[in-house]
Amino acid sequence: MGIIGTSAATDRNSTTLSRAAGCWFALVALAFLAYTAHIAFGIGGRASDDFFDDGLYNAVMLGGALALIMRAATRRGDRTPLLLIGLGLLTWALGELTYTLFYANMAHPPYPSVADGLWLAFYPLCYAGLGLLIRRRFRGVSGAAWLDGLVAGLGFAAVAAGLLLEPILAHTGAGVAEVATNLAYPVGDLLLFLVLVTAIGLSGWRPEAMWALIAISLLVSVAADTLYLFQVAEGTYREGTWLEPLWPLSSLLLVLALWLPAHPLSRPRVDGWRTLAVPGVGVLAAVILLFVDHGATRVNDPARYLALATLALAVMRISLAFRRSRRSQQVSRVQATTDSLTGLGNRRILAEDLDEAIELASERDPRLLMMFDLNGFKQYNDSFGHPAGDSLLARLGQNLDAAVAPHGRAYRMGGDEFCALLRPAGTPPDALEAAACVALGESGHGFEIDAAYGSVMLPFDAGSASSALQLVDRRLYRNKEGRPVGVKRQLRGVLLQVLGEREPALLDHLDGVAALALSVGRQLQLDPEDVDVLVRAAEMHDIGKMAIPETILDKPGPLDAEERKFMRRHTILGERILSAAPALVPVARLVRSSHERWDGGGYPDGLAGTDIPLGSRIICACDAYDAIVSTRPYSASCSSAAALAELAELAGSQFDSDVVHALTHVVRNREHDAAPTFDETERPAEPTRSAVRPA
Repeated sequence: MGIIGTSAATDRNSTTLSRAAGCWFALVALAFLAYTAHIAFGIGGRASDDFFDDGLYNAVMLGGALALIMRAATRRGDRTPLLLIGLGLLTWALGELTYTLFYANMAHPPYPSVADGLWLAFYPLCYAGLGLLIRRRFRGVSGAAWLDGLVAGLGFAAVAAGLLLEPILAHTGAGVAEVATNLAYPVGDLLLFLVLVTAIGLSGWRPEAMWALIAISLLVSVAADTLYLFQVAEGTYREGTWLEPLWPLSSLLLVLALWLPAHPLSRPRVDGWRTLAVPGVGVLAAVILLFVDHGATRVNDPARYLALATLALAVMRISLAFRRSRRSQQVSRVQATTDSLTGLGNRRILAEDLDEAIELASERDPRLLMMFDLNGFKQYNDSFGHPAGDSLLARLGQNLDAAVAPHGRAYRMGGDEFCALLRPAGTPPDALEAAACVALGESGHGFEIDAAYGSVMLPFDAGSASSALQLVDRRLYRNKEGRPVGVKRQLRGVLLQVLGEREPALLDHLDGVAALALSVGRQLQLDPEDVDVLVRAAEMHDIGKMAIPETILDKPGPLDAEERKFMRRHTILGERILSAAPALVPVARLVRSSHERWDGGGYPDGLAGTDIPLGSRIICACDAYDAIVSTRPYSASCSSAAALAELAELAGSQFDSDVVHALTHVVRNREHDAAPTFDETERPAEPTRSAVRPA
């Protein structure tokens, strides 16, 4: 409560001070209007000149400075810059007061004087305040944006110096101190204006009201100082003219600009055409000024130096732009040639590197190109989710990169395919291939990942990049089809051997279903990993029958209700048997659903339509087809045409219509090189044909 109370009290005090400052500024503005009316219209008469020219003038200058300092106390975010500018206005007002009190009545006041020191102190304080204000208003300002504003500001300052300082320099014949003091005012104004142009440039040359008022204030100050120095140099200056109100007007405009509510932070708008137009205008102004200087008209030294500084900054700006362009090109190059997931090179950079490798490869210094495809990744992704799959790919990619780093570079082709382009340099290719395969292998609870690969030696096996990629791809998939027996295949072999010892004829049926399922899966364009799981499930979809009594399996007649109920447990039993091996969990899921029906009348879960896994739907149709064309103890075999006709009749009820269509296409256009052949006269142990006997 204490903290809350203190905060509330602080807010109340801030509000009170803000109102007081507003009232004070209003009084100062009224005083300025009265002073201006006296100068312009003679209100108050000559008798009141001292009151207006000395008293009220100094009161306006001091009042404006104090009003801004009071305002700074109520603005937390902009307190420091406003306070600095307010102190600058205060030193200016104190300079006016000092001149009035000590030098106004002298016939020949010293020059420069203490009043000049106070007046000139305004500039560094105002510089600092405006710089902090720009920094607070425009966060994230790049070096290029600052240079754009500075180039434009220096260019304008050079032109202004050439136009405004020349008359002053021409009529100033005093000593060095007097000349330096005379020049300090317009130069200070020009540098302030340079800072302001920078701010306006950062706003995209669409300044908000605050910057516009500051610009007007500085322009009024520049005009007043320049005209004053010009009149002093020519001896035409007179007090009490329309020139006098310009200084308090400039001061009050600056206070009013900083009185406006703070706007939210914004990004500098220096994109598009402004990146060229902003510094271009400043450079053009400097070039014109230097061109004039080489003609009949001579330009003063300050203007010449400002023009040279403008061109120097323009060169820096061009260098910065070139540097940014090169860096952007490098970043774009890296992004275009790098796989974002693994950080490896992608297919594009592989093509470039392969072209170079083919040019450099020779019989004495060959190159080795390897392509890899992960086995088991699809099931890993399905089991653990895509984020885990992405993490696995990134991890394996880094492992591969580390394994081949001494000899070359690794790449990711997309999906779960990787490549490596190596320079063996005396290392046996077999050793490099083995190390790469080890790097791409990982196993854990419920999954096993390994890699099939193909390789080519350059220049022996291929003479171009395209032929090398085609050959290595063919060798990869040849290796994938005939890869060495892994844990999953060892388990499959053991289970099928046990089942074969009990029911030898059942193995032939399973082989026939598996071969047919393989062709149908390819016809439906399943992923290679999905086809692999499909074939394994088709081979073992009846593995649960090992737990079914022989009296039921070999019964020649129809099964009774209890026997049928027991028989239907074989898919669940098969799932349990296969799930004991984590590597076969995806296979077990398909086995469980391999006797579901499209219309929901199957078992064990009563799934319907697309809720049934596609692999299970394929096995169901292939199993029924093989049962129909095979000779059974209770029925004769049918022809392929009759079997297809029966499946077509049951499509949409028992079977998936798309699967039946694909199966029909496969049977009629069987390709012996795509799948093993099977004998339609082989006799399976138990039919799944619903029209004969639902198992």
